[in-house]
Amino acid sequence: QVQLVESGGGLVQAGGSLRLSCAASGSIFRINVMAWYRQAPGKQRELVALVPRSGYVIYADSVKGRFTTSSDNDRNMMYLQMNNLKPEDTAVYYCAAGKQCLGPRTTRYDYWGQGAQVTVSS
Repeated sequence: QVQLVESGGGLVQAGGSLRLSCAASGSIFRINVMAWYRQAPGKQRELVALVPRSGYVIYADSVKGRFTTSSDNDRNMMYLQMNNLKPEDTAVYYCAAGKQCLGPRTTRYDYWGQGAQVTVSS
């Protein structure tokens, strides 16, 4: 089993920044892909960033140039730095982990965090 815990959400004005953290614990060796997702009220959950164990990060077009993900493997942590936030970024943000990376549309995730609320005011 793998446990994921997000932190760092909050309320920020448009143009501001926030950093989300995802702490992973448990059978980390099983994980070959992680991701950040978000779900806004009344909308489907959408991929923000796909982070394979090897290879390059894939970002959603809507966040390219504004969001950056990074990892601290020694601490089993993943981060999402969000800059120049917009009201449309308001959502619950989740980190997810899976055993096999099959690309942004077909990867299935076995583990999910509880989510962190990000609210951007205009």
